[in-house]
Amino acid sequence: MKNFSIQEFKPTIFFLVKFIGIYVVVNLLYGFYVTAYEPGPDPITSVVSYHTAIALKGCGWSTITEDNNTKPTTNLIFNGKSILAIYEGCNGVNVMIIFVAFLIAFGPISKAMWWFIPVGIGIIHGMNLARIALLFWVSLYLPDFMYFTHKYFFTAILYVVVFILWIWWVKRFTSAKRVSS
Repeated sequence: MKNFSIQEFKPTIFFLVKFIGIYVVVNLLYGFYVTAYEPGPDPITSVVSYHTAIALKGCGWSTITEDNNTKPTTNLIFNGKSILAIYEGCNGVNVMIIFVAFLIAFGPISKAMWWFIPVGIGIIHGMNLARIALLFWVSLYLPDFMYFTHKYFFTAILYVVVFILWIWWVKRFTSAKRVSS
């Protein structure tokens, strides 16, 4: 049986420490940002809600947004009725933080990373808008499925997209090359 030393796992441990450190620090900063706007919603949540309303209008649902001044939510309103309340956790920023923390922790920082991060964030934002728009539709037409689709189904799809972006980054843009035998 082979004895393992800490040296063998040093790159993995270093990656995990960097990833967790970056995630915790940026998430704490983001938390301070969000709480600065209490009791109402933060501007990012309002903008994401507005973008969703624009997408829904493009699909034929005449929606508007309305910030709630007593809760940290922005409501999507259709036919005078609030259909969906969008909280800070639904704006996609936390997923973007996880995405960026992985890329920086995996390193090294390169020219490719400077364009890949904004492209990835744009893809995540677009997928999140689609997720919220589909949740709007579920809330309107299949309200019994709202909990499952919100908590598990659409959230899983968003994280699968992030995972695919990570794989794309690792395989295509990192300097680690495979040695062929």
